[in-house]
Amino acid sequence: MVAIGSPSGLHATQGIAAAKRGLHVLTEKPIDVSTRRADELITAAETLGIKLGVIFQDRCKPDIRRMKQWINEGVLGKVLLADARVKWYRPPEYYGDSKWRGTLALDGGGALINQAVHTVDLLLWMLGDVVKVQASTANLLHKIEAEDTALALLKFKSGANAVLQATTAAFPGYARRLEVTGTEGTVILEQDRVIAVDLKQPREGVAASRANSDIEETSSPVVTDFQGHQAVFEDFIRAVEENGTPMCDGREARRSLALIEEIYRAAGDSKS
Repeated sequence: MVAIGSPSGLHATQGIAAAKRGLHVLTEKPIDVSTRRADELITAAETLGIKLGVIFQDRCKPDIRRMKQWINEGVLGKVLLADARVKWYRPPEYYGDSKWRGTLALDGGGALINQAVHTVDLLLWMLGDVVKVQASTANLLHKIEAEDTALALLKFKSGANAVLQATTAAFPGYARRLEVTGTEGTVILEQDRVIAVDLKQPREGVAASRANSDIEETSSPVVTDFQGHQAVFEDFIRAVEENGTPMCDGREARRSLALIEEIYRAAGDSKS
């Protein structure tokens, strides 16, 4: 197998090359920078009979999995509203010292496709497909060709609505936050921990987590908690050995990329 951690715009090209050599492919998110390229990689993997997985390690984190389970079990009732905030900060050198970050060719965009793609994936994973998008993007701070700020209103097939904010211009950077409200209550996730559970009828075993002392730096791209990545690798190896399906295969990973493309299209000429 091969693990791909190169600039996003190279994932499909390198993945296809590996697949042609009979190597199973596990690539970093996003699967590539366009659904066209993603489809080429997915088709190659399926045609050549190799496993294709994409690293969305947040799906492995305990409290995120608990939140999804509660939604699936109807703990919140019918989901009405979600509020997702990725208000991070990246200093000028994060882009200036890189030949690919913030470029359309190799990054595919900016804060939305690079930083917020994990949150877009979680929204789809937890709430289902999106049927309507309104959006606005802008470059408010950084000298890059892509956006450093994106705002989107999303309507899900289920009838739920969501607000998504993504930026790398919010100094000094704040913990990612996801709030989901249903007819029976609200659950709030912050920095991958459930910090609040407010239900009309409290349920045994449904409660907020203890405080997390291992908080990742929101102004740094460095991932200090490797457990999620480790779980993704272990799952992928298991899929190869047992001829199973990775927890996030190519077609599943394509969903977040397709929604991001739709958000960019909806932003239209508001993108600057």
